[in-house]
Amino acid sequence: MRRSDIYPVKTVYYKDERNDEFSDARIKARPVDDTYPYLSQSPLWPLGRFLAYRLFATPLAFLYTKLILGYRVKGRRVLRGMRGRGYFLFANHTQPTGDAFMPHVAMFPKSAYTVVHPANISMPVLGRITPFLGAIPTPDGHRGIRPFRHAIETRIRQGHAVILYPEAHIWPYYTGIRPFAATSMSFPADLGVASFTMTTTYQRRRFFKKPRAVSYIDGPFYPDESLPPRERAKDLRDRMHRVMTERARLSNCEYIRYIKEDTTN
Repeated sequence: MRRSDIYPVKTVYYKDERNDEFSDARIKARPVDDTYPYLSQSPLWPLGRFLAYRLFATPLAFLYTKLILGYRVKGRRVLRGMRGRGYFLFANHTQPTGDAFMPHVAMFPKSAYTVVHPANISMPVLGRITPFLGAIPTPDGHRGIRPFRHAIETRIRQGHAVILYPEAHIWPYYTGIRPFAATSMSFPADLGVASFTMTTTYQRRRFFKKPRAVSYIDGPFYPDESLPPRERAKDLRDRMHRVMTERARLSNCEYIRYIKEDTTN
């Protein structure tokens, strides 16, 4: 049997593109408000960040993405000229573990932080390490919004990259781009800085059942300063969504098929 004849390996039925979640992780998230230390003042923070991010996570990211995902990156050249400058990277959310690693491999040696669900800092052991790896958890209510935004703005001013997954929910091996709100684009729209897209596609591999993950980097996308803030963010969303949708069509296999349930009956 040819590899092309085994796909899809399973079919998943969904109801809501914006809110359905297909991650197997079940973690009770801790509350995140204005008391959360988004920007640690500890003198040991820089050392912890270096040890966790550079000496532990970076080598692991290269090993995992290469050995497990057969990972490749296309278009990395568009990031040239961004050395020392902060920017945003928007990516589709299709790997429970790989999404924690692939952007960092794609942008290496750029230091990056990632906007995450509070569950990522709530794990019994790893939750204590993820902040050093760059996790910026979203707040639960209005009280946490100001320090949350301040943390993102600070990392951008420091010259780091900030990674966001605007689809919010993980759909493993999904080969399309789901609709997403313009809310996340308010960050680059307000700060007037560059954004890039990273669209992960899936390609058949000759000797492996699981397909290869291939990411395409596009940009930079800059906000249209002639538009009011909300329209500026929406315009950014529309432009980036179109590019990601075009890139997603480069997938040449459907490892998992997603079918929308008929809710009319």
